[in-house]
Amino acid sequence: MNQIISCRNVTLRYGAVVAVKNVSFDLHHKDYLCVVGENGSGKSTLLKGMLGLAKPVHGQIAFCGVNQDEIGYLPQQTVHQTDFPASVYEVVLSGCLNRRKLFPFYSRKDKDCAYQNLCRLGIESLVNKSYCDLSGGQQQRVLLARALCATKKLLVLDEPVTGLDPTGTAELYGLLQKLNQESGLAIVTVSHDVKNSIKYANKILHMKTSLLYYGSAADYLQSPAGRKMLGGEEDV
Repeated sequence: MNQIISCRNVTLRYGAVVAVKNVSFDLHHKDYLCVVGENGSGKSTLLKGMLGLAKPVHGQIAFCGVNQDEIGYLPQQTVHQTDFPASVYEVVLSGCLNRRKLFPFYSRKDKDCAYQNLCRLGIESLVNKSYCDLSGGQQQRVLLARALCATKKLLVLDEPVTGLDPTGTAELYGLLQKLNQESGLAIVTVSHDVKNSIKYANKILHMKTSLLYYGSAADYLQSPAGRKMLGGEEDV
């Protein structure tokens, strides 16, 4: 199985605070990994490390099968992002920025990539719509298409279903599962939606500054960390 990212004894700080302590795990091609934990458990800081946005104070994060600028990233939505005044096409095309390097204009290849990903997610009919006029579910599809323009190997998503209704949530999970299974994309999500995460992910990483659990989603259900997170009474 091909490694994409390898974390070994990684410690990361958030300001002066140790947010991630001595964490080790590997991410492989076709993995669907969900990072779970309570607020303040280090999930977002670990994500920044995986994106190359935070440098470990101890340990090493090795990018084995992907370059840092080849990772598709879908950040958590904010009010300012939902009001972004641009067309759907412009938002999706901006996912090609990293591949432009020093070239000032988008290439035909970039434009084709943007349209292909709009079609891939079934939103080509929205191409000329204003992004800020879309529903929450449509906006997430647009941002996912944008992230796909940046990668063929790894998608990283921070709380992707926040603010979505049940229909939008189910649709987004279905899209991610399809991308993982049919296209072989490795997927990493940070989520509070643990029950649905277990349905779709094949691996769970449970954080509480240090690592409480890393392994299969099926085994997580029987672990002390998993039973407590899902409402059981086991201590961790």
